[in-house]
Amino acid sequence: MVKSFSMTPAQPISSSSAAPSSSGGRTAGASPPRFSPLYQQIKALIMQQLQSGEWRAGELIPSEMELASRFKVSQGTVRKAIDELAAENLVVRRQGKGTFVATHQEARSQFRFLRLKPDVGEAHYPDNVIIEAKRLRAPADIARQLDIKTGDSVVFMKRIQSFDGAPTILEELWLPGQLFKGLSVERMLQYKGPMYALLETEFGMQMIRAVENIRAVAADRQASELLKIAAGTPLLSVNRLSFTYGDKPVEVRRSLYVTNGHHYENALN
Repeated sequence: MVKSFSMTPAQPISSSSAAPSSSGGRTAGASPPRFSPLYQQIKALIMQQLQSGEWRAGELIPSEMELASRFKVSQGTVRKAIDELAAENLVVRRQGKGTFVATHQEARSQFRFLRLKPDVGEAHYPDNVIIEAKRLRAPADIARQLDIKTGDSVVFMKRIQSFDGAPTILEELWLPGQLFKGLSVERMLQYKGPMYALLETEFGMQMIRAVENIRAVAADRQASELLKIAAGTPLLSVNRLSFTYGDKPVEVRRSLYVTNGHHYENALN
């Protein structure tokens, strides 16, 4: 099963017609003219500003009136573009304060990519214990997903996440070494919070969407030992590829979930 959390915004597209043929009609075999609604073009322009870093995570963006003046469109057009960005969790509206670039530092954003929820009680972020962290050369399958060369430097981390003292998630994370040159093993070992918040705060790398492949597997000996469960216990295997602006892949994450007291929640709109 493949799940995508957000969609990459459409780029502005000219609404002009295809070049006419010598007979005055449309060129044979040419595609019909494409049209991108104005609000989608404004949305794409705002995305360009986010990608360029003009407005960083957690920062207030200009008001709808200011953006309307900048792009020379109506305030309603800007509002519709902002509505879509908010629906995709790229910006956050705060009553009486304005619209801010979404950040993984906020509690509400920490569960945007963590879809494992308790069967009973409120969701809360797990405790992290890193059991391995190092730099190594990218295996072929990881390199392919990260769009780098086999053998290029990658940052690798293996950790266990626990809820209320019970090991629940066993994860392996792979990051392109070139993008995270300053991410030391020591820094990874000492950091206890959400990894996306660290990458955003210290490297300006914001994860904006992810694609996951999910299947059922049985716990092997290593997983059973680390998660403190019997070998053969059913687990949920979740392989994730995360992207930043420009649809650039920046993380491969392979996770095993214990679902005795938790479930994977997927809201369909």
